Amino acid sequence: MASHSRRRPLRKRPTALVFAVAVAAVGVLLSLVVALRPDSEPNAVRAAAEPAATQPSTPRTTPERKPEPKPKPKPKPKPSKASPTPTAATPSARPSPTSAPRSSPRPASGTAPLAGRIQPQVTYKGVATHYDAADGDGACLYGPSPDLMVAAMNHTDYETSKACGAYLLVRAANGASVTVRVTNECPLPCAPGQLDLSKEAFAKLAGLSAGRIPITWSLLSPSTSDTVSIRYKSGSSRHWCGIQALGHRNPLARLEVRTGSGWSRLTRTEYNYFLSPDGTGCGGTLRLTDIYGQQLTVDGVAIRPDAVQPTRVQFARH
Repeated sequence: MASHSRRRPLRKRPTALVFAVAVAAVGVLLSLVVALRPDSEPNAVRAAAEPAATQPSTPRTTPERKPEPKPKPKPKPKPSKASPTPTAATPSARPSPTSAPRSSPRPASGTAPLAGRIQPQVTYKGVATHYDAADGDGACLYGPSPDLMVAAMNHTDYETSKACGAYLLVRAANGASVTVRVTNECPLPCAPGQLDLSKEAFAKLAGLSAGRIPITWSLLSPSTSDTVSIRYKSGSSRHWCGIQALGHRNPLARLEVRTGSGWSRLTRTEYNYFLSPDGTGCGGTLRLTDIYGQQLTVDGVAIRPDAVQPTRVQFARH
């Protein structure tokens, strides 16, 4: 017989539900506690994040240290072009003389108004060398010399043949002297003041082995019985001519030819001829002027190329 009795279901314990309710209650209490605190964490965090504009900053007892400025480099002094730089210990240097002595000092005006670099009454310093002068002819184109007491003038003082025919008194440091006539040019690097003497003339001053010696020299107006001669250059004619004066006592400054309107000055060449490129005055009257301004007039010299034609005139001695 079936039992009418029912089995009673097992009663479950409310453990999980109670635990959940307890946790929720604790959470609510914690939230209330946090919300009711005056210094809540969110405000504290916000105050730390916000700039301190609402709270006055506490003044520092130590003053703020400013960075020291870097020293600026001092500009280097630039030398003035207008004024020399003074030096306390070293005196200012004087200009040093050039290696070649100057050979163009000027005497009192009026002594030789037509002179160039070589002036009368002036002593020049230089050096003497020597060369083989052969027959004494040279750049001045005088032809063979009656003696070999001749010299080649340095290029600067040669001055486009203006020195040709000049008589020079040359002295050495030992007291010896010799008189020479300029018949040639000593090209560069012969320095101003330098004379290249014939071996015969150099031997009057020192032994040839010396090679190069210091000298002084000056212009002479020698005593002579010779007169001036005239020579026309080869190829000269009535249409073109070159004229040369030889045997003049003093250096020659000008050579002029007479024309219908007066005197015409001819141009001097480095080979010591005066040229008339269009034939003006060729075969006519000539006028010679020395460095002192003396003038000689020469008539009747025919055009005879390469012939030396003597005259009866000569410059006065100075």
